[in-house]
Amino acid sequence: MLCLHQDEDGKEMCDKLSCRGGRSLGEHKSNIRFFTSTWEGVASLAGFVVQGSNGEFPFLTSSERLEVVSRVRQALPRDKLLLAGSGCESTQATVEMTVSMAQVGADAAMVVTPCYYHGRMNSAALIHHYTKVADLSPIPVVLYSVPANTGLDLPVDAVVTLSQHPNIVGIKDSGGDVTRIGLIVHKTRRQDFQVLAGSAGFLLASYAVGAVGGVCALANVLGAQVCQLERLCLTGQWEDAQKLQHRLIEPNTA
Repeated sequence: MLCLHQDEDGKEMCDKLSCRGGRSLGEHKSNIRFFTSTWEGVASLAGFVVQGSNGEFPFLTSSERLEVVSRVRQALPRDKLLLAGSGCESTQATVEMTVSMAQVGADAAMVVTPCYYHGRMNSAALIHHYTKVADLSPIPVVLYSVPANTGLDLPVDAVVTLSQHPNIVGIKDSGGDVTRIGLIVHKTRRQDFQVLAGSAGFLLASYAVGAVGGVCALANVLGAQVCQLERLCLTGQWEDAQKLQHRLIEPNTA
């Protein structure tokens, strides 16, 4: 979490957020510059996700969420993608947050499944929700399924239907079910739709069944190694990739 209460020069004016165990915005900017430096391996990161699960967005106000994304955009080179988590519990709130994320510089919106009334979140409800968001979003939408946090897996049939929407470009699947990931890849193969692994713990397996990338929290601390694993998979060096994947499993669970 970040302290956003600073003056125009970036000087801390209060500890409203940092007193809750957060980091200053100065530290945040330093992290962005570090990850976009020419440090071997990390420069190949395609972009960054802000306000994902590890971004602890449920603890931030709407204005704080937008401020974080805005500051990241300022620090991030234009050749790096910025995906911003814009999911909220209601469709209207998600639409408004997605539009606002676009206004502060997000290239795409990553929209987590609404889950408070998860018993009512069937395929029809979720298709309606995401379709409305995608219809009104000025930027591409990435579906986000993270059942460990939401208690809800975005159904495969809903993903297949939504993959046909021209403004829904992919899914980050963090469930860890490689059979499901492979099935989604297979069933959406005729669409312009990208399937992304949601964790470095099953990145190799996801590539093996057709995923095209990953959004991996482990890259925050082992970015070069995660990028190396991607390169090994893409170049068919499966034996070396397997060895590296094994080494990354334990730190990924830490």
